[in-house]
Amino acid sequence: MTSLLNHTDSELVILLHQDQKEAFDEIYRRYWHPLFRDARKRLVESEYAEEIVQDVFVDLWVNRAKKDIDQLYAYLSTAVRYQVFMLYKRHQKLPSFEAPMEYMGISDDITNSQFFFNELVEGIEDWLKLQPEKRREIFRLRYIEQRTTKEIAEELSITQKTVQNQLINGQESLRTAISKLLTVAPIILGSLH
Repeated sequence: MTSLLNHTDSELVILLHQDQKEAFDEIYRRYWHPLFRDARKRLVESEYAEEIVQDVFVDLWVNRAKKDIDQLYAYLSTAVRYQVFMLYKRHQKLPSFEAPMEYMGISDDITNSQFFFNELVEGIEDWLKLQPEKRREIFRLRYIEQRTTKEIAEELSITQKTVQNQLINGQESLRTAISKLLTVAPIILGSLH
């Protein structure tokens, strides 16, 4: 068995699509601990964090032929975060889902708002990482640098219509991603009290 330590994430994804178990093993070795830490900081009990990360990896292997993954870690991190939100939604009344450790015992609205704002920003950043490179660049130019669609088209040497289509498609995708987060936000915020 050859070592895949030096392979890029993109190369590992290609090998994964070719049913290479060694590629899956390398992805697991590379990302299990960071994903576990990400899940653990959102959950009080580590067993739930372990289950979520395991489920994400099982899904990655079982559905490997169907997965269209551009940014591997961003994809896995988003999958973990989504599973944490779904776990909150399913078990909102369990005492073990009270709050991440840094928020335990603090129940004012400012803290909850800041927590939700941070989760929302992370969700948008994760969404953006999953977008095609051209769409990411168009969003950066439009919403961070406040460029017009005409200026973006000129800078990227594409038509203004292409810029507009990318923005429309991206906004729909982002709206869907945010609506999922907003669906579970009251549950998360309620669990912080």
